[in-house]
Amino acid sequence: MNRRRFLTVCAALAMPFAASARSGEQQWAGRALGAQARITLRGPEAVVAQTLADCAALIRGIEQEMSLFDPTSALARLNREGVLRDPPDRLVRLLGTVGRIHRLTGGRFDPTVQPLWRAVAMGGDIDAARRAIGWDRVRVNAGHITLARGQALTLNGIAQGFATDLVADLLKARGFETALVAVGEMRALGGPWRVGVSDPAQGVIDTVALSGCAVATSSPSALILGDGGHILNPLDSGRPLWTTVSVQADTATLADGLSTALVFADVAEVRRIRAKVPAVRGVTLVDAEGNLRSV
Repeated sequence: MNRRRFLTVCAALAMPFAASARSGEQQWAGRALGAQARITLRGPEAVVAQTLADCAALIRGIEQEMSLFDPTSALARLNREGVLRDPPDRLVRLLGTVGRIHRLTGGRFDPTVQPLWRAVAMGGDIDAARRAIGWDRVRVNAGHITLARGQALTLNGIAQGFATDLVADLLKARGFETALVAVGEMRALGGPWRVGVSDPAQGVIDTVALSGCAVATSSPSALILGDGGHILNPLDSGRPLWTTVSVQADTATLADGLSTALVFADVAEVRRIRAKVPAVRGVTLVDAEGNLRSV
């Protein structure tokens, strides 16, 4: 099943703790980040029950801050009004990471593509939408976030990775040492966990072993927008160079942002980023003929 359609968390407490109280498996199911979700935890009954409730609340809180589809979310209000005063701390923190990935990728990762995405989807003014692109014109601090005229943000290329990290960090803080968290992207506590990498045209093209790290995969053609894929180039009108990019990194946030941006990067650029950032553990690239390259 497409992991972006069904989000899962499976975790177990360390055995000495789990054996010290009444233990068992409990599950929460519902919707999270626009997809069906299931969280399965094993451990002492009271600890598991509270952790399930806190994980669900955490995901709901992220949606209330970063969803494009909830008109009351902090992100939707920012896009509508052009300024957001007293922004949520998590949103400010994530946008700080956005800025770092933007610089690292030479502007290939740029959430200000949202007006372009909307124009392509709805038949709007493409040229005007492209003129609105520019992360360098977004102002972010603890007091307010401000957009330039005509700008709007999408965090769809990084928010799921961020949510994955927050859930994994919560579980780790509660004593869960073995977990596979898949809240749009995947992060492992402990391991190894075997995870398949899938391409829309080729199917499963690789498997990776996750141990204390994360993986995120982007495939432009997984969703068709206009006459192309749903990941748009913020630098020019060039099409993606790869049908799938999968990134392993220390965090799902970094892996998610990079997998989005690197669909427009050639092998030399991917190698440069891989060499520059030790937190990036590996990159898998798939071209239109189904050829696979690992960096």
